[in-house]
Amino acid sequence: MAKAVQKIKLSPSRDIAFNKLVLSQSNVRRIKAGISIEDLAEDISRREKLLQSLYVRPILDGDGQDTGMFEVPAGGRRYRALELLVKQKRLAKTAPIPCIVGEAGDEISAEEDSLAENVHRVALHPLDQFRAFQTLREQGRSEEDIAAIFFVSLNVVKQRLRLATVSPKLLDIYADDGMSLEQLMAFSVTADHARQEQVWEGVNKSGYDEPYQIRRVLTERAVRASDKRARFVGVAAYETAGGNVLRDLFEEDGGGWLEDIALLERLFAEKLRTEAETIATEGWKWIEVAPSFPYGHDHGLRRLEGEPADLSTEEQASLDALQAEYTALQEKYEDADEMPDEVDTRLGELEQALAAFEDRPHIFDAAAIPHAGAFVSIDIEGTLHVERGYVRREDETAFVAATAESDPEAAAVTSGSDDGDQGAPVVQGSVITMAGQAAPDEEEDDAIRPLPDRLVMELTAHRTLALQDAVAAHPHVAMTALLHKLCADAFHRTYGHCLEAGVRHVQLPVQAPNLKESASAKSIAARHEAWRADIPADEAALWDWLVALDDASRLALLAYCVSNGINALFEKVDRHGGSGITAHGLTRRLDQADRMARAVDLDMGEAGWRPTVDSYFGRVTKGRILEAVREARGESSAQLIDHLKKSEMAKEAERLLEGTGWLPEPLRFAAVVSPSDGSDAPLEPLPEFLSGEEEESSKSEASEPPHAIAAE
Repeated sequence: MAKAVQKIKLSPSRDIAFNKLVLSQSNVRRIKAGISIEDLAEDISRREKLLQSLYVRPILDGDGQDTGMFEVPAGGRRYRALELLVKQKRLAKTAPIPCIVGEAGDEISAEEDSLAENVHRVALHPLDQFRAFQTLREQGRSEEDIAAIFFVSLNVVKQRLRLATVSPKLLDIYADDGMSLEQLMAFSVTADHARQEQVWEGVNKSGYDEPYQIRRVLTERAVRASDKRARFVGVAAYETAGGNVLRDLFEEDGGGWLEDIALLERLFAEKLRTEAETIATEGWKWIEVAPSFPYGHDHGLRRLEGEPADLSTEEQASLDALQAEYTALQEKYEDADEMPDEVDTRLGELEQALAAFEDRPHIFDAAAIPHAGAFVSIDIEGTLHVERGYVRREDETAFVAATAESDPEAAAVTSGSDDGDQGAPVVQGSVITMAGQAAPDEEEDDAIRPLPDRLVMELTAHRTLALQDAVAAHPHVAMTALLHKLCADAFHRTYGHCLEAGVRHVQLPVQAPNLKESASAKSIAARHEAWRADIPADEAALWDWLVALDDASRLALLAYCVSNGINALFEKVDRHGGSGITAHGLTRRLDQADRMARAVDLDMGEAGWRPTVDSYFGRVTKGRILEAVREARGESSAQLIDHLKKSEMAKEAERLLEGTGWLPEPLRFAAVVSPSDGSDAPLEPLPEFLSGEEEESSKSEASEPPHAIAAE
């Protein structure tokens, strides 16, 4: 006969007056965690009930008799919350409290009961919390109400509600532990369920499924809100026009991503065109409009000298007050170890206000304006950038005639500021032209092929600018370079001549990405403007001014003038005997440029060049990308991305090489063969890409130098 299973008997529950309860010292919870006692008390008060009873045991006296009091070994936080309500007189001391009553002298200790209650408790799965918040929202609760009920921040509620809108398929995968919470959070950047599922299918198969990778893939078809086009148009204007913005509630997203690129481009072109039309009312002959202009776009053009508009009495008083406040704050905190945040903020505001006075409208000769034009673009910050007062070569004759005949007392015309202020009435119909750029073709080849000629030209354009900037800062090297040129002319030429020495300004036939915004370009422009402001416009006065210069200034000026003639640019070799450069001439040029780069200790990484998708990785084969990663980060890093598509690989290579200082061959120093190695072999010949096998449509065009500096 089978033995009967003994039935268990659960401890009874009953209501016990609060003043009959005391907190047991056997409660194992010592560390405060989770919702605070104050918040728990508020929740009990709002609900007017305990969602979970207290567990208590009778307290016996020394003789083992019941005292009528009970200790609480499990439920200490609830007891503390009830105690707080009693102290606040929101709960009576004798209020009945629902309790589970254990037996006195139970063989299971109070500590074990307390431990079991806490250990066996299972926290709510995050997905259940997401869905519960969503249910409350559907029942009409506001996000603010939900945050108040559960004592969490409003942002937490928004995040949880966002997660609840992820594709149900992905939520099921998360519920089955098929993906992490961080991965699920990454998918919430878009509400497109089909796109979410497509991306998960791809990253899950490849194993390359880090949250940052998921976010990047989901937003690769969008434009960051920090993009200069987006900043110029304005996210609000884009949304008003019906554009959608992807936003990440879990990570810093810099304002999100603009999804409708076509709409953004249209709004950008329309606004830039409108700004150009406003500037055209000033009477310029032509207005050239582009998102950005290449470095050197104004070479060979005459530039009109405008005079800043005079300040009104009120403006001058405001300027003086701002300057006085700025000076006073600087003097007050000059010796302070740390400047207060509010003072630092105020100084920044004052600097901006003072800068606005410097960027005030300029006055140009009214007779010159109908023969000149302006370039309209935006800077890297997305701010309108207007360059006024340029005369093209074909307008030189008419410009000279008009300005020579004009009345010196003729009324001048004030140009508008860069924010589009309207100037004088229209003098003539301005010709407005819009420019654009084509995107490079995609390359999916795995082979390590020679670098394309166009890319090498762009890379060496960056190096040429950086080398010009570096030589201008090294007068001794500039002097050596000039003497080298003069000595070569004096001793290596077979024909005789009266001494002629000159520096031709090098015009770059290609425009690499961000060349105009590079640190080298900005440094050269600043140096040019500084000298231009000091040098007399009259050629006769220039000689006397040069004579009066001190030696240090003279050397610095010489260095700058010499630097303008440096050409470290790779060009396609002319194999047909035309006017282009020969293979021998190109080799000599690059060798001399390398020698000069060593002399000034040129480091293209320090000069600001970085290997990015636009500047390098998007322009070369997959083999080249892997070679770069392998050189900079090792074989293991290359293996992490060798299975990716070209576009993905390029973006990951940019991330992996950030901060490594890696440079492609055209930006490195050429290898030097030391005589001590016993080798008589010449330097390694130029790579195959110099043979021009990969034909490019671009050709370097010879141009007349805008001006030369002669030594007599």
